[in-house]
Amino acid sequence: MDKASVLVWGMLFGSIGLGFFIYGKKQKKIVPFITGIALFVFPYFISNIYILIITGAVLVALPYFVRI
Repeated sequence: MDKASVLVWGMLFGSIGLGFFIYGKKQKKIVPFITGIALFVFPYFISNIYILIITGAVLVALPYFVRI
């Protein structure tokens, strides 16, 4: 069950990252663009489900608080 939940959470954060990536690319905004790339990549390196969820939540909230 642990590996399945890591896969599902990774896929969820990856799809959110795709949305940020496309938005940042079309609007030429650097923070959503970089956040989208980070949301694509980070699930490959984190296997602990709790750290995965916390890191993903922080990255999803980052463009809301950082406006450049």
